[in-house]
Amino acid sequence: MKDFQAHRRHHRISSEIPARISTIEPEQDPWTGRPFFRASQEHCLNLSRGGAFIRTTEPLAPGRRLLIELHLPDGTHLEAIGKVAWTKTVMSPRGRDAEGGIGIEFLGGAATEFTALADYIEKNAESTSPAEAF
Repeated sequence: MKDFQAHRRHHRISSEIPARISTIEPEQDPWTGRPFFRASQEHCLNLSRGGAFIRTTEPLAPGRRLLIELHLPDGTHLEAIGKVAWTKTVMSPRGRDAEGGIGIEFLGGAATEFTALADYIEKNAESTSPAEAF
């Protein structure tokens, strides 16, 4: 198995953290023509200083900007602007939990929150082996 962690810019840890994602630019409803924004409660399955993988059944197109909010188990709150870097679509039978979702690249946010995120990742890096990293 390739060691993907060696090629990453930031260390990545496995997680199961609730995440709220909201689009920044409106979409147009195909039936009414009215603009709308998407907001959903999802789960972050892995996390790094540079981004996150969010499990979702409704992936957004690459390039879409969004707001991501994470409440880490240690009480740390992160609110950041991100961009969908890639999507992963999985076809699975209804009712089966698939690992489809979106890779989000963090574009910006409060420096203090990113410092707290880096501290959280460092503290939890020992419990995540490279084989678990996404």
